Amino acid sequence: MRNIVLLVFLLMIGQFSIAQGCCSGGAGSPIAGGASTGVLKKNQFEISGNYQFNQSNKFYSDDKDTAALFENLNSNYLFLRVDYGLSKKLTMSVATGYFMNKTLTELSLKNPMTNEIEPGKVITSKGIGDLILFPRYNIYNKTKGLKRTEVTLGLGLKIPIGSHTDSNLVYSSPIIGDIYTTSPPTVQATNGANDFMFYSFVYHSFGSCKPRIFVNTLYVRKGFNSLGQKFGDYASLGLFVGRTFFSKLGVTFQLKGEWIGEMKAANHVDLLAYYNIDQISTGGAKLFFVPQVSFTQQKFTVFATTEIPLYQNLRGVQVGSQYQVTAGLNYRFMAVKDKKSSDK
Repeated sequence: MRNIVLLVFLLMIGQFSIAQGCCSGGAGSPIAGGASTGVLKKNQFEISGNYQFNQSNKFYSDDKDTAALFENLNSNYLFLRVDYGLSKKLTMSVATGYFMNKTLTELSLKNPMTNEIEPGKVITSKGIGDLILFPRYNIYNKTKGLKRTEVTLGLGLKIPIGSHTDSNLVYSSPIIGDIYTTSPPTVQATNGANDFMFYSFVYHSFGSCKPRIFVNTLYVRKGFNSLGQKFGDYASLGLFVGRTFFSKLGVTFQLKGEWIGEMKAANHVDLLAYYNIDQISTGGAKLFFVPQVSFTQQKFTVFATTEIPLYQNLRGVQVGSQYQVTAGLNYRFMAVKDKKSSDK
């Protein structure tokens, strides 16, 4: 059981946060916990919640640092996921998240009239993101002595329930009134499209108190939103090595690679003219080192992790990944008591 709880923690924070360009950044809720582990026992519940902080002021052109196009991009995100074991092979997951803020701060500029530096404009939004429906099915599970091997596949759907058309004030006049424009996707709570998710999970343990290795993959097929925008498809591969110490403390190291496709537009939609989005500055690849630690006490597991960028190669000029920290709590319990345990 401890091994299973640790695995839930390890993959609960398989994030899905995409930066697709300074103006076109990958809007949409991170799947902070959407890419879960294998399956639960029949009639078993798992409730998971976490907080994620994300911030960056690093810009890249290909794999090289470049001049900043804005001062800072940051977000504070709350994520909730509920899983239920429908059978010993099939688990259903329902998740959603809420952005306490997604904020972009523009560059400070010198006022030509006063010759003083004025702080950059702050563009921000908040709100609920997406509803994620994510069933997982165990296709292989073999135990031999203390060794165990598991293979699980998942097929999910991300449905936008928040807004992807928030606007910000650009000009105010006593004569013509206030003028608003659609905020950049980097500060929208969702990308506004129905996205399909394909997931796989392979796990092998060599026995209690010995290292465990596992791999997960996630591919997200993006759809078009109502504005005629299609954010680039997303793919990730995570390689994990983990071990439990003192029966309760879990330590894991992950090497995660991400690929993001180029953004596309519907027919007769000019992304640059309508939304100030440069398609050339979308898409790229990243490599992260992700250390993780957890502590399990009976049915509860607390955890913390951070993503450390090792390599980034982004098309055009884009904001890159810099700081990301996640912390949360898992609670797992049986909805129906096991009959054998009750009789015993």
